[in-house]
Amino acid sequence: MAWHWAFDQLQQGTLQRRYKRFLADVQLTSGEIVVAHCPNTGAMRGCQQPGSTVWISRSDNPKRKLPWTLELVEDNASLVCVHSALANSVAEAALKEGVFPQLSGFDRLQREVKLGANTRLDFKLEAGAGPIWVEVKAVSWCVGGGLGQFPDAVSVRALKHVQELANLVSADCRAALIFCAFHSGIQRIAPAAEVDPAYAEALACAVKAGVEVYGLGLEISPQGLRATRPIAIEECDLGNR
Repeated sequence: MAWHWAFDQLQQGTLQRRYKRFLADVQLTSGEIVVAHCPNTGAMRGCQQPGSTVWISRSDNPKRKLPWTLELVEDNASLVCVHSALANSVAEAALKEGVFPQLSGFDRLQREVKLGANTRLDFKLEAGAGPIWVEVKAVSWCVGGGLGQFPDAVSVRALKHVQELANLVSADCRAALIFCAFHSGIQRIAPAAEVDPAYAEALACAVKAGVEVYGLGLEISPQGLRATRPIAIEECDLGNR
């Protein structure tokens, strides 16, 4: 089976440190230490430990300040994709392949659709019965026992998105949230109420209002990412779904 996102010849190394949120020092197998862009705004709990095995990509774009990008981190024999923006590509493939039957049957998929003056949602699925608005979140924090939690730090942006989804349902639209398991050890997902209680509460209220919530399991490899199956969502009152 083809990868839904294929990496191009990642290089293995050892994480020295992550700092200033978007920077990471990585020692390559040659011994050279390079500075890589860290494409993750979260706390990266459990996947930023110095000494961890990592995989990085290199861009030939001369306009980039940092040619290297941190892509994967090993966490207790599991692989974690820390490039959270790739969740959209994987989720799009899952939607088109009908991984979630409840979200299938659409005629057109639009990306990064503007909603109001200051908000964009990841997808708008055009269907005969009306549009379905979809937001995607990458979950990279595995707390143990196969449980992933989101977010791993207080996220005003994530809170805003779940409130916008609830507003859409109030306006008689369908709205859905897809949590992508970006840690190969994650088998189910729950809101991180102790980390961001406001988000957990807003998510529970959104679900009660009718926002649909789905979990997406992934195969993660230095070769690529592949959506595999739906996984369970816990602890946010999923009603009768």
